[in-house]
Amino acid sequence: MKSPAAGLPLRYRLAVTSRSLAALLGGYLLASAVAVCLSLLLPGARVDAVLSATMLSFVFWVLAFIWCFACRSAWRAWLGVLLPSAALGAVGALAYWTKLS
Repeated sequence: MKSPAAGLPLRYRLAVTSRSLAALLGGYLLASAVAVCLSLLLPGARVDAVLSATMLSFVFWVLAFIWCFACRSAWRAWLGVLLPSAALGAVGALAYWTKLS
């Protein structure tokens, strides 16, 4: 007996695999970048800022999952996760280096 996925083309399977990896790995990267940026930029005590940033990062991870499977192509899914991650990484680095001085 054949499995239901046996009739799907290889290109479709690779696209779903790529979207899944974008959602998992790219979403984790985006969530960690959000946590770092917000923990550096939120006002208040450091403990409260880190806790709030960590809780909000899970929301961004879920949004990254939704984005990756709502896109038209796997390339857009990767770009939609990696570009904001890079931008948030730059903002986080800038916030870190300005707080040191």
